Amino acid sequence: MVLLHVKRGDESQFLLQAPGSTELEELTVQVARVYNGRLKVQRLCSEMEELAEHGVFLPPNMQGLTDDQIEELKLKDEWGEKCVPSGGAVFKKDDIGRRNGQAPNEKMKQVLKKTIEEAKAIISKKQVEAGVCVTMEMVKDALDQLRGAVMIVYPMGLPPYDPIRMEFENKEDLSGTQAGLNVIKESEAQLWWAAKELRRTKKLSDYVGKNEKTKIIAKIQQRGQGAPAREPIISSEEQKQLMLYYHRRQEELKRLEENDDDACLNSPWADNTALKRHFHGVKDIKWRPR
Repeated sequence: MVLLHVKRGDESQFLLQAPGSTELEELTVQVARVYNGRLKVQRLCSEMEELAEHGVFLPPNMQGLTDDQIEELKLKDEWGEKCVPSGGAVFKKDDIGRRNGQAPNEKMKQVLKKTIEEAKAIISKKQVEAGVCVTMEMVKDALDQLRGAVMIVYPMGLPPYDPIRMEFENKEDLSGTQAGLNVIKESEAQLWWAAKELRRTKKLSDYVGKNEKTKIIAKIQQRGQGAPAREPIISSEEQKQLMLYYHRRQEELKRLEENDDDACLNSPWADNTALKRHFHGVKDIKWRPR
């Protein structure tokens, strides 16, 4: 199995394994799905953290309004009255004005937060350092865990306009957002390796050879964005160590230049009578009284 270290730009994303005989059409779609699936998990975790703190989403026509404005306009949050967390709610106002402030109690909050941490660990970039490959099954498992936690805390479900529910139903609207710019459509995804585009009409082995123990750094890119930057010859950590070495060497040379040229004559190895005194047994004699 060829090991792919998938990156977006210079940032590591995940590891993935594939046979060398894999069609690049299939592999590119697979990489794009895992990449986009990890983004979905990250978006869900971010919104669920807000859900644990401030309750469900307000209706779009009530968001950002003050209590006086809501009362004056006679607006009502009907879904907020239905979507009550298990064990009752604890009021915690949302200063941004996106959520209704009816947060879950401490026990239910911990259910959400624990699940969020577990889901983040599954798709974490630290998996690259640990040598763990991320599959679409792992991403789906993280999504299922998050969905299960929401169902436990909110058995009545969430409002249809809540971004968490929309994510679970694949109805999210990311247009005009930074999150939307990060998503790469499967049909427009491209893989690059060694400054070459891995064309979908070929196989992986056409580029990396038939050695199944090969490891490559593949960069995912959206079609039309051009070739990604090449990998640096040395890593940032190696560059730091190299700069530190040359700095120490420069300081050492500087000290040597500042020393008097005759300073070495005071060294023991420069004494031309040392051998004679050694045989006469008069080595290291001190004339000062003790």
